[in-house]
Amino acid sequence: MNAALPASATAMRTVPPALLAQLAERFGPRCSTALALREQHGRDESPFDVPPPDCVVFAESAEEVAFVVALADEHAVPVIPYGAGSSLEGHLLAVQGGISLDLTRMNRILRVDAEDLTVTVQPGVTRNQLNAELRHAGLFFPIDPGADATLGGMAATRASGTNAVRYGTMRENVLGLQVVTAGGELISTGSRARKSSAGYDLTRLMVGSEGTLGVITELSLRIYPLPEAVSAAVCFFPSIDAAVQTTIQIIQLGIPIARCELLDANSVRAVNKHDKLSLREAPMLLMEFHGSDAGVAEQAQAVQDIAKDLGGEDFDWATTPEARTKLWTARHHAYLSALQMKPGCRCVTTDTCVPISRLAESIADSVREVEASGLPYFIVGHVGDGNFHLGYLIDPAIPGERETAEALSAQMVARALRLEGTCTGEHGIGLHKQGFLVDEAGEGAVAMMRAIKLALDPRNIMNPGKIFAL
Repeated sequence: MNAALPASATAMRTVPPALLAQLAERFGPRCSTALALREQHGRDESPFDVPPPDCVVFAESAEEVAFVVALADEHAVPVIPYGAGSSLEGHLLAVQGGISLDLTRMNRILRVDAEDLTVTVQPGVTRNQLNAELRHAGLFFPIDPGADATLGGMAATRASGTNAVRYGTMRENVLGLQVVTAGGELISTGSRARKSSAGYDLTRLMVGSEGTLGVITELSLRIYPLPEAVSAAVCFFPSIDAAVQTTIQIIQLGIPIARCELLDANSVRAVNKHDKLSLREAPMLLMEFHGSDAGVAEQAQAVQDIAKDLGGEDFDWATTPEARTKLWTARHHAYLSALQMKPGCRCVTTDTCVPISRLAESIADSVREVEASGLPYFIVGHVGDGNFHLGYLIDPAIPGERETAEALSAQMVARALRLEGTCTGEHGIGLHKQGFLVDEAGEGAVAMMRAIKLALDPRNIMNPGKIFAL
């Protein structure tokens, strides 16, 4: 079960005036204690309400990041890296106070190596910014978590998204990093080479560490040629189970689909209202195919045949860039669209990922439980890789609704673990899923994670209180 956060996770640490004075002297107006700015940097998309950080510092270089971290280490003050602020599990909340280190001004694309299909960027570059630059060279970066997140934040949370079924996650697409350690030292991990057997894989250690081991200041990433042909389609089904069974067959037959997204009827209803669309309000698969003209046509026909056998109807195509963009924009708006269906609500979201053969069971049981509860909800999912998200819409003024949502979330995660899945496919642990991490990995594995954390960050200044408490 996901227990309440231990007191040690939220024990406040005072930022001494001497440290604030040193930061103000170095950064001038780029160091702020203004309440509005602190509150902006002390809130993400999670349902937690936590006091804001003590100050916000806008760094513009790796050397400035190292300066801030070294000072923080000297005073044992927390540092919380900040990107787009779009995390869902409380990753950027200043649960122990400290410095919010905003990296969004480190937003330069440093190097594009088209011949090697690699790119080197600063952490504040967003995925849309990178793809706008790469498009001129006929290239793209495929990891698409929905929000226009920063690439540093995407690496820190091991993001994936709609293209993961074809192109993998950040884990597979980060080749090397530059990182400021907890002591303020600048180190490099990995290289631009496609593989290496040189020592410990520090790159993979940092990817997914949620800012608890260091601050990412530079990334080398894989990029890909834009496909010759791209086609998207929507197909509607009589039930969620039929849509999921279609997905399972697509994957098990080895059809190289690029994107395969599920929206339940509630999500379709929400995006129709938000984006002024007229999609049929039924369970829907939104799919995309990449490849040559002949390859895309072959993939599409195979998927149509599978869908038809399972009751799929209204197989509508979007072959122009404008039509595809309209569909995917609506998909990415699903979360915000759903919030508008219950004005003033907050959303408790959870995501799990299971082996593809167990996906139908996992979703069906989760739907049955939430419908019995009476809470409004919505489902979206990167179902091509067994990952789905369930959002429970709650009234923050009614504590019982939050308790119900958390209980449903716990049941959904426990089910995923029984089905040999994971408590989070892409949201990460943050504050919200610390108890679930123990359930999944076991006390011994979490103890090993703590040992790594203490070895690399003995004063526990790097985003403390996340993943696990010390």
